[in-house]
Amino acid sequence: MHMADALLSPAVGGTLWAGTIGTIGYASNKLKKHLDDRKIPLMGVLGAFIFASQMINFTIPGTGSSGHLGGGMILTILLGPHAAFLVLASVLTVQALFFADGGLLALGCNIWNLGIYPCFVAYPLIYKPLAGDGRSPRRILVASLASGIVGLQMGAFSVVLETLLSGKTELPFGTFLLLMQPIHVAIGIVEGFVTAGVINFVLAVRPEILDGSASSAPLAAGFSLRNVLIGFIVLAVVTGGALSWFASTHPDGLEWSIERVTGKGELPEQEHGIPAVLKGLQEKTALLPDYGFKPPEGKSKAKEETPAWPNVDAGTSLSGLIGGGLVLATALGIGWAIRAFRGKASG
Repeated sequence: MHMADALLSPAVGGTLWAGTIGTIGYASNKLKKHLDDRKIPLMGVLGAFIFASQMINFTIPGTGSSGHLGGGMILTILLGPHAAFLVLASVLTVQALFFADGGLLALGCNIWNLGIYPCFVAYPLIYKPLAGDGRSPRRILVASLASGIVGLQMGAFSVVLETLLSGKTELPFGTFLLLMQPIHVAIGIVEGFVTAGVINFVLAVRPEILDGSASSAPLAAGFSLRNVLIGFIVLAVVTGGALSWFASTHPDGLEWSIERVTGKGELPEQEHGIPAVLKGLQEKTALLPDYGFKPPEGKSKAKEETPAWPNVDAGTSLSGLIGGGLVLATALGIGWAIRAFRGKASG
């Protein structure tokens, strides 16, 4: 559900940028007061894991569409809403800047659509009441499914609303809505099952993480926090470096919906003004556009009629490893910066 700049007007994109920056400031201020320093490493490794997971699109049977993990609920349940929002913003920023996944004008919208709803709406209003004390695997599954579906439904509706406010008449509100919402129910169901699996794993090996602490004392099962962190790093490396080859070749839910409405998977790019300037900037910063090597100068990337599957590609693997490393460093940097500012303020 990464929006491209072509879907937005500068006014709508700028407004969501302002809202997102304001929320980043709010979340950072909150973390200055209650961030558990022992969770800073968890911010980094979970960010890398979510980055890698988002590289794997899974097919939605019978639709010709695909989806990928958003990761907002996993991050929020394990880190709390404020840290989760900052980590997810890091993931989406790295994707846009270095891999041209989502536009720069649309980055504020993408952070809002994928971050605000799971972190600040679905988690407190749906997940927590349904999960109760967070000790029942069955309640965790029900809560993960419900919150995952609702979070994605709200994000999908926001995409439709943002295109409407941007004056994109190629995407009529009613038709676009009737395509976007059902396909994201299916994606939300998968998200819910994955979220429940991750949370139940953490519940089994380090339940105190779900209580808001990150003690380094090992449990009887032998799973120290260090081992949990290493486990997530290994998952990120394997997922981004190899499992990404097996990503579905079908368009994602947003592209699929646009294609059903317009007959093509994307709208024409704007060649003048702010969108064009931002596109030029993104072309300079994107080291591995579309998670692959740049074509030689003067050549455009060839598009296969039927993409290979699995797509065993060194560029994809390198993208997964570099991207995961960048997110890891960014999230750790955010945590350390907040801790440093808190120390100065208290001093």
